[in-house]
Amino acid sequence: MLTRTTHDPKAAAKYPSLIGKRVLVTGGASGIGEALVSGFAAQGAHVAFLDRQVEAGEALARRLSVDAASPPRFARCDLTDLDSLGGNIAMLADELGSFDILLNNAANDDRHAISDVTPAYWDERIAVNLRHLFFAAQAVIPGMKAAGGGSIVNFGSISWHLALPDLVLYQTAKAAIEGMTRSMARELGADNIRVNTIIPGNVETPRQAKWYTPEGEAEIIAAQCLKARVQPADVAAMALFLASDDARMCTGHDYWVDAGWR
Repeated sequence: MLTRTTHDPKAAAKYPSLIGKRVLVTGGASGIGEALVSGFAAQGAHVAFLDRQVEAGEALARRLSVDAASPPRFARCDLTDLDSLGGNIAMLADELGSFDILLNNAANDDRHAISDVTPAYWDERIAVNLRHLFFAAQAVIPGMKAAGGGSIVNFGSISWHLALPDLVLYQTAKAAIEGMTRSMARELGADNIRVNTIIPGNVETPRQAKWYTPEGEAEIIAAQCLKARVQPADVAAMALFLASDDARMCTGHDYWVDAGWR
């Protein structure tokens, strides 16, 4: 039986260590990204977010500015354009100061068949789902080192662990992210920079709704231990913990928010 539950933001944990922290979110205009921006803004952090969805990004920034102690900053950015990515991060860092927290959230899970993949499509999918995570991290690491530490949270996917169909390039990129997290955690640990991966299950967002029929949704729920759909705010709750000082000894690992699906 499917239970419709929601995450009550008023009952959410408060992390004093996040107050005043400078946070960068990629793909922050909708879905999980929107929940990340909202969650960190509610904690009193200075949040900046990048997305190519201008209308959604500007609307979110306006909405959160009403109550946030520090209004979120939105910048349009095509993350596959590394010059744009680097320029936007530098611009926002000049405005806010160097970033303490990076949430590498942006991705795109368009379906594809192996037979349809061309070299150009391979390069484009890797650019969308893997390459920008590394270069966003590379851009913020010097500021984190100078500040005495930081937290990088990369976003993986349950899809490759389940070997779901029609996602070979997406799953290749997401598998690589977990390896990148381990490597970065080892190299950056001496600088007190923590690097972790969040692996969401099937999160109930408008984008995911287009891929699943009611029958497909029922199959997911049946496979989960918990009989409720994972919400974006559930994923954001894990990100808040991992970015906070409460998780000061957590690094180099994967943290699942999947209702026990795997």
